[in-house]
Amino acid sequence: MAVEAPEHRAIDAGPRFRVSRGLLTVSAALILLAVASAVLAPTSVDHSALLGMLPFAAVLAIVGIGQTLVVQQGGIDLSVPGAVSLAVVITTHRPAGDDGKLLGALVFGLVVAIGFGILNGVLVGWRRLNPIVATLGVNALMYAAVLSISGGSPRRTTALLRNVAGGVTFGVPNSVYIAVVVVAVAAVVMKTTIGGRRFEAIGANPVAAAATGLPVTWYRAGAYVWAQILYWLAGVLLAGIIAQPTAFQGDAYLLPSVAAVVLGGTSLLGGRGFLVATAIAAVFLSQLEQFVLALGVSFAIRTLVEAAALTVGVALYTVDWAAVRRRLTSTPQLPLSTASSRKGTSS
Repeated sequence: MAVEAPEHRAIDAGPRFRVSRGLLTVSAALILLAVASAVLAPTSVDHSALLGMLPFAAVLAIVGIGQTLVVQQGGIDLSVPGAVSLAVVITTHRPAGDDGKLLGALVFGLVVAIGFGILNGVLVGWRRLNPIVATLGVNALMYAAVLSISGGSPRRTTALLRNVAGGVTFGVPNSVYIAVVVVAVAAVVMKTTIGGRRFEAIGANPVAAAATGLPVTWYRAGAYVWAQILYWLAGVLLAGIIAQPTAFQGDAYLLPSVAAVVLGGTSLLGGRGFLVATAIAAVFLSQLEQFVLALGVSFAIRTLVEAAALTVGVALYTVDWAAVRRRLTSTPQLPLSTASSRKGTSS
């Protein structure tokens, strides 16, 4: 009890819900993007375009929340493409269009996702492997499973999943409601529960957390398990949104998921995470792609735009701009010995 007291004081200090710099920045960027879209590419913000964009933004937001959990523990998850693709393949191939087999496929996919999450957690948490190497290897295993199940060929989703995940209620896509619930629950748990605050404390300083007796390895491994569960949910939604998704549908979510985390203000070094900001960043990136697409540019340019957004996010939140300004504006001081010698020479 006496050992954990400092940790609780550090975590509980100040309000639990604060408007972060990342939330303000990405919200302002989204507003500016909306204005630019309305002026330069009005078709990118009309009703049909928004109905087409928002479901994919919801999927990206859920994937981004999973990536945020991993990044908060100082890691990074490169198994996103395989995880999302595997969820899509299991959800579409096992039922084979039969609504009666959908529930069994969903349960099987969830179990598989948890299994791969545990594998990631063991490799990174207990075996201390580099997260990039570990998750990249697990991603390869996932793609082996994708090819084994699908043979690389797509299959149509069931009518039930198409109506639930791809449907619209009160003019809003159902996937958006699901994403809002996921983000809200994750944010509340992270900011109001003891486990959530310990999760952030461990990510910020695992050495100090271990010294207080917190189970650092369990929390770190748990981040990968929860991330895989969220990737599975995103893949299920994607299978319902797209009538006939490909077997490699998750390929498009690796770079955007990291970009959403960074643009949301979560440090790649771990610690506090800004889940709501990550979700708004997902909407920003999805609309940015819609805007660039409406301008008629190529796919290569769209990829470069995503990479540029990631670069801007890293520059905004990792560079100490105050120190840079001080260095640029400060007048260089000559050493005392040099100044004295120059004075003697001039005299």
